[in-house]
Amino acid sequence: MSFDELLQLASRDERFMATVYAMNTLLIHKGIYTKDEFESLFVEWMRKHATRTKAETTSEAALAASHR
Repeated sequence: MSFDELLQLASRDERFMATVYAMNTLLIHKGIYTKDEFESLFVEWMRKHATRTKAETTSEAALAASHR
């Protein structure tokens, strides 16, 4: 199957995941960054996101409780 055919068949999420996979694979193979650097930044982002999501959830719960 061609790129264009697969592009039409894939969902938005699948297209995004395939794009990220292709870009990261290319950047690692070209030596732009290493797998270890990628993994470190991935963990950093996930920790920040988890903290932010937890804070938002806590704020939403407090707001809901204050309206009772």
